[in-house]
Amino acid sequence: MGDQKALGLGESILRLDEHPISEYFGCNTFNDAVARTRLSHSTYHSLKSMSAGGGTLTPEMAQEIATAIKDWAMEQGATHFTHWFLPMTGVTAEKHDAFIFWDKNNPGSVIEMLSGSQLIQGEPDASSFPSGGLRATFEARGYTAWDPSSPVFIMGGPSGKTLCIPTAFVGYHGEALDHKVPLLHSMEFLSKASLDALKFFKHSAQRVVSVCGAEQEYFAVDLDLAQQRPDLMFANRTLQGARPPKGQELEDHYFGSIKDRVLGFMQDLELEALKLGIPVKTRHNEVAPNQFELAPIFEQANLASDHNQLLMELMKAIGERHGLAILLHEKPFAGINGSGKHCNWSLATDQGQNLLDPGKTPEQNLQFIYFLTATIKAIHRHGGLLRAAIASAANDHRLGANEAPPAIMSIFLGAQLSQVLNIFERGESKGTAGKGILSFGIPNLPNLEKDATDRNRTSPFAFTGNRFEFRAVGSSQPIAFPLMIINTAVAEALHELNHQVKQDEAQSGDILVSIIKVVQKTLSDTKSIRFEGNGYSDEWKQEAAQRGLPQAEDTVAALKIWEEPQVQLLFVNGGIFSTQELEARLHIRHEQYQKALNIEAQVLREMTETLLIPSILSDIGDKSQSIKYAMDAGQSTLTKESPIGQMIGRQVNLLNQAQSEVMKLRELLGRAENQSDMHARTEIFGRQVRPAMDQLRYTLDELEELTDATYWPIPKYRELLAPLS
Repeated sequence: MGDQKALGLGESILRLDEHPISEYFGCNTFNDAVARTRLSHSTYHSLKSMSAGGGTLTPEMAQEIATAIKDWAMEQGATHFTHWFLPMTGVTAEKHDAFIFWDKNNPGSVIEMLSGSQLIQGEPDASSFPSGGLRATFEARGYTAWDPSSPVFIMGGPSGKTLCIPTAFVGYHGEALDHKVPLLHSMEFLSKASLDALKFFKHSAQRVVSVCGAEQEYFAVDLDLAQQRPDLMFANRTLQGARPPKGQELEDHYFGSIKDRVLGFMQDLELEALKLGIPVKTRHNEVAPNQFELAPIFEQANLASDHNQLLMELMKAIGERHGLAILLHEKPFAGINGSGKHCNWSLATDQGQNLLDPGKTPEQNLQFIYFLTATIKAIHRHGGLLRAAIASAANDHRLGANEAPPAIMSIFLGAQLSQVLNIFERGESKGTAGKGILSFGIPNLPNLEKDATDRNRTSPFAFTGNRFEFRAVGSSQPIAFPLMIINTAVAEALHELNHQVKQDEAQSGDILVSIIKVVQKTLSDTKSIRFEGNGYSDEWKQEAAQRGLPQAEDTVAALKIWEEPQVQLLFVNGGIFSTQELEARLHIRHEQYQKALNIEAQVLREMTETLLIPSILSDIGDKSQSIKYAMDAGQSTLTKESPIGQMIGRQVNLLNQAQSEVMKLRELLGRAENQSDMHARTEIFGRQVRPAMDQLRYTLDELEELTDATYWPIPKYRELLAPLS
């Protein structure tokens, strides 16, 4: 879309159906079309080169770009700018500055300006963000650095607009303090290894990028009801709640018709997302009541990461305008499905070729199988690390249940592709599955037909035709972290395969023979990671143990993987992290886990002591008084031994039990607070505090079912999960 067409269009479009999407897509971004019309030829091409990972900008070019961006933003109504970044809090950060400077030629007056240095570099307080000890309180200096591959954009507010400049965040000595810097490092590592591999196939690509499409699941509940629940406000999930009479048993919500109230929210959300260049494409009801999904088209991984963070912010803000609380927690309600964020990952060249897309010729399929084998090798070696990548207090409630992939990493390929790889590995020349056809222009190499097998929703890492779907990522999690780990692991695998091929070719003199030989051995060595069965079954847990696959049942176990020597070597040798940065990330992961459970436990304790127990006591008191009145009136059947008397007795016993359990929870929180060792403190929270919370919840849920609904002080599941009409 051209600059003139884009100018002011974003503000004038209020409905999705007013114009074709193609006319206003990205109109609130300083995108390629805008840059081409506002920058000189040389500056534009330098910016393009820099955005693609190469080239530099002179100070004069930086100033030209800054002025063009400022002028464009002010024409759109922006008064302030901010460096927009993703620290290790999991949410974005920003500090707004007005464009104004003192006018040197007119004392007492101001002018609007954005300097090249302000565009390229900012300086937030690094000590106030999680750093894992990399920055002390008295070492406050940190820097944000402009990421030109992610277009600047404009966000509206109640009384004005702000220009947002996507940036990376580093410490004074260059230490990575965010999720973007490691992701960008991993993409560069992966590009180099991929280009080295493509030389075997005489490919002319200059760059390879990882691409991602993240399917965002979420719940929407009535905002007024959500604000009456301290747990939803402070812990982002319900810490207590008896199951409603109807949950998802009838399977009538998935792909059902979308209620107008929710559809109105979705349409407004999509409109704002599309204006910001977020390519949202698919919306639908999910399995659980009031659960939904929004999925975009594939994008370059770092842009997909930025867009997913921005999308989550938009969802919450626009949801409030519609009277909805948007819940991104992985398990906001017990007893029904939780939410994930399926990350569809693949590799693409700068010429647009998907390297995980089966080709039309044997040579293209050999290339496909090579990159597929590298991915299998990566997950085989670092499946445990991939499990650690998605470990959190929130995701622990979801993984391993019959709603999400198990906590055991495995790869699903489908019947046809599995048989093809088995044939390839054995060096046989015939045999196929389903609709697949084998063709041997190169010995033992098949032609592959996409989508010739069913999908396996129980697999955490499944091949789905031309990409891998990493289904275990949590719905609230920044995708930059798991994407960085996949990129790095695959890059390492490619590097090793490339080295083996070159060594073998030096002896054989035949590159194709060497590629096939290396792939065959790798497929044989990594067979244990491939699993085509039911990942939910208990039998699979036993079989996975026999195969030697790592099984981390929760975050406490998963974080230990982060300290394994091969993990340290992967990141340090790949240039992703220094040893100090790795230690800092581990410290932050432990700290975040501990803080999340501490907040949940404190909220549950306070709810129990100040809301639930007093209300239950009032109900018991009224029931007891009613029985006394009835007995005084001659109703001798209402005794302690009568059904009603026994019900009240059960309620009293459970209330005493709840009081004992909340006292135990208090004691465990004190024990955790007094533990200075990081690992031991995590163990207390995971192995003692969390089970104590679960037990207290079980007791409170039963008490809810015994207590008069008019006394229950917070909205029930039946209200929160009622259809949003």
